[in-house]
Amino acid sequence: MTLLTGLLLVATGLFAGFAGGLFGIGGGLIIVPVLYLILVSQGLPEAAAIKTAVATSMATIIVTSIRSVMRHHRHGNVDFALLKSWAPFMAAGAVLGAFLARVLDGQVLTGVFGAGLIIIAIQRYLNSKEQERPARLPLPMIVQHGIAGLLGTVSSLLGIGGGVIGVLVLTRAGERVHRAVGTAAGFGLIIAIPGTLTYLLPVEAVPETIPLKVGYISVAGFLTISLGTYLAAPLGASLAARLSATLLTRIFSAYAIVTGVLLVREALLA
Repeated sequence: MTLLTGLLLVATGLFAGFAGGLFGIGGGLIIVPVLYLILVSQGLPEAAAIKTAVATSMATIIVTSIRSVMRHHRHGNVDFALLKSWAPFMAAGAVLGAFLARVLDGQVLTGVFGAGLIIIAIQRYLNSKEQERPARLPLPMIVQHGIAGLLGTVSSLLGIGGGVIGVLVLTRAGERVHRAVGTAAGFGLIIAIPGTLTYLLPVEAVPETIPLKVGYISVAGFLTISLGTYLAAPLGASLAARLSATLLTRIFSAYAIVTGVLLVREALLA
């Protein structure tokens, strides 16, 4: 890895970490394209490059989520009881999503999800001034667990963190936006751990054009990107705590709309 490449990956981590702390997301939508282009430029075949980019990005989400959750917790914006309750079902959904990704048409699913994300985000943006409801989920536990499993499945299936979907789900269910962002930051950790463990497994016939690679995860890429996310995630989380609920909702909704557009574009061009 050249010095320029290392600096680019650190910068990518800084941007992804700041966005992760601000919106409670993992940053994969930022990390994966950059790392993919770098790997292809280094001679790795496209099929192996995208898997390596996704796997390495997923590993960095662990660092981003931990740092983000710690800072959101300082501001009292993390519902650990909900995370503990949802974790087993979300993790199981993540494993299921990884399996379904092997047999289902990911292009169609990506497009449908992206379109749905755009619609929901626009709705949240237009209703960002509505009075917030109590910071709790007035839903039966079985419904909550079903949502958690579905969230984990969809996030893993599409190769994205659970933050974007998580914030929209929690705010729709009556959670305050600041607490929804802080809690959703923990979703990435729950989803990323089983995903990372899967990608650490040995792979067959992958060209060794990248040094220090375990399974599909680039150790060098993980370390450089994680350095950036480690430094920037708390800054984004601190800014989120200072923004008004209306402004934070509108910024997040705008981000979700952009994410949805990119997913639809990816589906159409795949």
